[in-house]
Amino acid sequence: QAQLAESGGGLVRAGGSLRLSCTASGGTFSDYAMAWFRQAPGKEREFVASISWSGERQFYADSVNDRFTISRDNAKNTMYLQMNNLKPEDTAVYYCAANWLGPPGNEPSGYDSWGHGTQVTAYS
Repeated sequence: QAQLAESGGGLVRAGGSLRLSCTASGGTFSDYAMAWFRQAPGKEREFVASISWSGERQFYADSVNDRFTISRDNAKNTMYLQMNNLKPEDTAVYYCAANWLGPPGNEPSGYDSWGHGTQVTAYS
């Protein structure tokens, strides 16, 4: 199983940008489909974006499409989430997840490994 560590969260004014990173160790990074999920207080964990092992396919939740961009650098064992035009409703703990040899799905149950999360807060 991969060990995952997120970074890059913070406090930002609505309309601002942040870039999250997820660095993996253990295993072969290119064997994993990767994803970002988020969880706001009192809410269920929800899908944000996912990316195939090669990076050729990306999928997004409707709520973040055209604002967020997922990418990966397999040489650096790192996945990214560029978040632009942040809104207060984007406030949540963001988690990265890995699915060994599986598809870049949108259900949390499809992922084997999880990071500990990074807090993103967008205020108006």
